[in-house]
Amino acid sequence: MGKRSRQRQKNQSVGRDNRDNAGWGAGYADIVKENKLFEHYYKEQGLVPDGEFEQFMEAMREPLPATIRITGYKSHAKEILHCLKDKYFKDIQDLEIDGQKIEAPQPLSWYPDEQAWHTNMSRKIIRKSPLLEKFHQFLVSETESGNISRQEAVSMIPPLLMKIEPHHKILDMCAAPGSKTAQLIEMLHSDMDVPFPEGFVIANDVDNKRCYLLVHQAKRLNSPCIMVINHDASCIPTLQITSGGKRDILFYDRILCDVPCSGDGTMRKNIDVWKKWTTSNSLHLHGLQLRIAVRGVEQLTVGGRMVYSTCSLNPIEDEAVIAALLEKSEGSLELMDASADLPGLKWMPGVTSWKLMTKDGQWFSDWSEVPTSRHTQIRPTMFPPTDPEKLANMHLERCMRILPHHQNTGGFFVAVLFKKAPMPWNKRFPKVRKEVSTASSASPDLDNVTESSVDDGEGGCVETTGDAQAEDEAPKGAAVAQETSAKQDGVCGPPPNKKMKLFGYKEDPFVFLTEDDPVFTTIQSFYDLSPDFPKLNVLTRTHEGKKRHLYMVSKELRNVLLNNSERMKVINTGVKVWSRNSDGEEFGCAFRLAQEGIYTVQPYIRSRMITVSVEDIKVLLTQENPYLSKLQDDAHAQAKKIGMGSIVLKYIPNPDNPTEPQCSIQLCGWRGKTSIRAFVPRNERLHYLRMLGVEVFRDKQGLGHKHSDREMEGKGQEEETRKESKDSNGEETTEPKGENGDQEKS
Repeated sequence: MGKRSRQRQKNQSVGRDNRDNAGWGAGYADIVKENKLFEHYYKEQGLVPDGEFEQFMEAMREPLPATIRITGYKSHAKEILHCLKDKYFKDIQDLEIDGQKIEAPQPLSWYPDEQAWHTNMSRKIIRKSPLLEKFHQFLVSETESGNISRQEAVSMIPPLLMKIEPHHKILDMCAAPGSKTAQLIEMLHSDMDVPFPEGFVIANDVDNKRCYLLVHQAKRLNSPCIMVINHDASCIPTLQITSGGKRDILFYDRILCDVPCSGDGTMRKNIDVWKKWTTSNSLHLHGLQLRIAVRGVEQLTVGGRMVYSTCSLNPIEDEAVIAALLEKSEGSLELMDASADLPGLKWMPGVTSWKLMTKDGQWFSDWSEVPTSRHTQIRPTMFPPTDPEKLANMHLERCMRILPHHQNTGGFFVAVLFKKAPMPWNKRFPKVRKEVSTASSASPDLDNVTESSVDDGEGGCVETTGDAQAEDEAPKGAAVAQETSAKQDGVCGPPPNKKMKLFGYKEDPFVFLTEDDPVFTTIQSFYDLSPDFPKLNVLTRTHEGKKRHLYMVSKELRNVLLNNSERMKVINTGVKVWSRNSDGEEFGCAFRLAQEGIYTVQPYIRSRMITVSVEDIKVLLTQENPYLSKLQDDAHAQAKKIGMGSIVLKYIPNPDNPTEPQCSIQLCGWRGKTSIRAFVPRNERLHYLRMLGVEVFRDKQGLGHKHSDREMEGKGQEEETRKESKDSNGEETTEPKGENGDQEKS
């Protein structure tokens, strides 16, 4: 019994989690897709246009189409799109299975540059056709290598509305499992020629285990500008940075506030919701959602933009939270009109009136109707504002609700908020910096202290006093503090420092190297690093012993890490650029290049680089240890001039030959005594081969990989080269573990 019960718990899904990873067909055949309470509730709320409710319910019962998104920032995005259209979609158009014509995937009309597609193909259909099986394998392989993401269509909307630029500091408050986080990273790297954008993404989640799922998603993109942290979003710490030689508070330019919700917009794939849905779900979540949203706008810079989203259609979780937030802000926030940002997307404007229903069917239209016995479950912020003028000034109609039957998607809600001024409770009751509070007398400038000089202490929760905490409407993201003797001359003193509680696994430390660290001596000379190489941005994960891997982060993330090690729990950051090779020292350097960080570190490398052709790359990726003579003359001549050890293999596109890939390709390799090889993870290897026109797929029995253009060559020479390769390459004769997934937690 115990085991069965645990298994049931394991299989239960949370609404916010499930919309990010869209499925490929219907399951849960035994669950009846009926819920009378759900139908009655949404009929009464009037969210669905007249005459469309039956269509709405029919769409909710249909399986959700699978959607894929091509990773936009990669220089290979156009090549992947070309590959999809020419090699797969064209063949699928004419395909028939069991007498039924298969509908080819279609681009999402509102997503820019045809970078997102949807299809109604189920797993059952995919299994019946070798052609579709091949397409499915392509998707799985490209997803693993980070070139494609499988993500529900509506989940792609919030990042697009954030209007991200490469210099923006971004916070994703409830980020796991990470599909939207991946979008944010892509937008930061819109210019692939800039290895270190000025901006960064800090992705947070309260669940320690889900943070590792988040790390997996983010790591596919190999960005030095992402940090994953583990905190309660409603009480996320205020971080500090060094600016102009002084410590300052970190405020974010963009915040994604994708809060936990009841998930009734996910019924098409999260079938469990049909039997579990009840009105009390939204009543329980409303307070948490409001606290998270309040904490978000507190950390938003003036002039910044926060996107609030849920996969729930319920006004209690949607408009009620936005209305309460706007009311608390006293004009500091404005609800933006985003209607023109996504042309082609169909959505319903937000509503200005709604009602509450208890799970036993009792309705309330106003707070005054709620009996005292229910005041702990139902709060005033759950109702629409009663003042018509105040309600009109909120412009709740600017909220966007996506209904499933309009464009064959899931249900979703999104609102875009713009911060015009500091939040009123920060202006009225500022807490001064520690230097100020310890001074013998108040500074004459204290009257001008605003949100920019707030120090929230390690707990990260802003304190409120006086009127701001007198009512339930007080900012719920703030930890309420009692007035103490620290309040002198009208200035609030800082709260006593609380030791931050850490849960989950204890992470290895993040240790930055100094410019004169001995490890750089051989790396500098071996790879001839340019003088502007940012040595201070290199870190490792150990204080003692040999450094196994070296990682790089952007300058801005380094600033955040160094100033907040005691304030936040960092799960992961940085992209791996070098890995220790135990036998490498005899070739001049103990560290070989890592494929994950090649696009980050390559611009600084001025030697050990071989320019290769398309044919050279085919040889390197299809043969185990090809002799140098297998390369074409130009590459062969370059290789002969380079000594043994780690190398960069670089393909430069030729605009005069459109049949070849029109994007640069950079691979890590190893130059042996008489042979050469590429150190590339399996899925990336398959990705590059497809780009070069070599079709790679696993046969039906899973017995291996087939290459239609070129069979794997050089099998006869493998035994001859294995000993030579062992001598020249030490432990690296087979693809190193670091290429497919570190043995480290990172």
